[in-house]
Amino acid sequence: MRIAYILNAYPQPSHSFIRREMQAMERRGHEVVRLAMRRPDAPPVDIRNTREMERTRYVLSEGGAALLAAATRQALAGPARFLGALRAALAMGRRSEAGRLRHLIYLIEAARVVELCREAGAIHAHAHFGTNSAAIARLARLLGGPRYSVTVHGPEEFDAPRALSLDDKIRDSAFTVGVSQFGRSQLCRWADLGDWPRLAVIHCGIEPDPDAAPAPSPDGPLRLVSIGRFVEQKGQMVLIQALARIRDQHPDAHLVLLGDGPLRPDLERAIAEAGLGSMVTLTGWVDEMRVNAELCAAHALVMPSFAEGLPMVVMEAMAAARPVVTTAIAGIPELVDHGRTGWLVPAGDAAALAAALCELAEMPAAARVRMGEAGRTRVLARHDIDASAERLEALVEAAARS
Repeated sequence: MRIAYILNAYPQPSHSFIRREMQAMERRGHEVVRLAMRRPDAPPVDIRNTREMERTRYVLSEGGAALLAAATRQALAGPARFLGALRAALAMGRRSEAGRLRHLIYLIEAARVVELCREAGAIHAHAHFGTNSAAIARLARLLGGPRYSVTVHGPEEFDAPRALSLDDKIRDSAFTVGVSQFGRSQLCRWADLGDWPRLAVIHCGIEPDPDAAPAPSPDGPLRLVSIGRFVEQKGQMVLIQALARIRDQHPDAHLVLLGDGPLRPDLERAIAEAGLGSMVTLTGWVDEMRVNAELCAAHALVMPSFAEGLPMVVMEAMAAARPVVTTAIAGIPELVDHGRTGWLVPAGDAAALAAALCELAEMPAAARVRMGEAGRTRVLARHDIDASAERLEALVEAAARS
């Protein structure tokens, strides 16, 4: 079966789960056509993402004249269909902060996506995120393209479901996926009751070797790692506040912040003002090998987010047999078992986060190892990428029969 993946900017540093899913579908014998609207925001630092770029067709790179020609061909080939898609684009634009003009651009992109899907023989399209990629998949379907499905990750889609016309995207899809039961529950809030049977849960997956032993937990003073974009919703500023609270009790503790983003100057200023310069390292974006190395060098992952879907870095830390200190939000409590595989603390509560970090630092090394091993067992059982791909395959095949 040929399946087109409709994506926005691909591959981005935080989207390894999309690459893993596509490759797992390929291992199951399907041909995956990668259709991204635009290139990533920055050159990839990971060789695997460089290879993905070489396999991806970038729609906007074809130029405005080529895209307008595709839209003209679609309008002439099916005037009624094109008019219906145009109405849908304008309706989504009215509800959206992006506006009507942006959605007219999505319609033009969708016209070319229809042609590329036909050229490739793709009989199904799958979009990741309920934002513009889902809008383009929907408009392509209205233009006569393949049926489509969407994986909605959150939290952005759940912040603005009406502005994103999430209800329309769900209604016109063959099925819509949440990455956790919490995510599916949020889809239920915006879907018609009649669409609930087509709302599914498919976990994002990891692909560690289950037979390879994880690196042993390091000796020495507490070493923490936090991974993610430096943006408000990730909560790194609360982590800096928590680290300042434990400095006197654990002056040798060290935090490695992996990632980058618009809040980096604010974080650097907060670190300097708190006198934590010797306790914090900022690395910028790094490749997956460096991420794995930093996880292995750490005693635990800290994820102090205010809003999430179901973070891949939590799964990767658990697969590396590292305890996780994170917030009790969204789908995270479905993965992290408080007191057994890590700690769940209230979002935004620096005092509670500091208390959990102190407990982690002061617990016996053997107990920390047991906690990490329990997390590894749990994530390997729940988040195998090949099992997730099998579930997605079954949904695509069922949609084809309906």
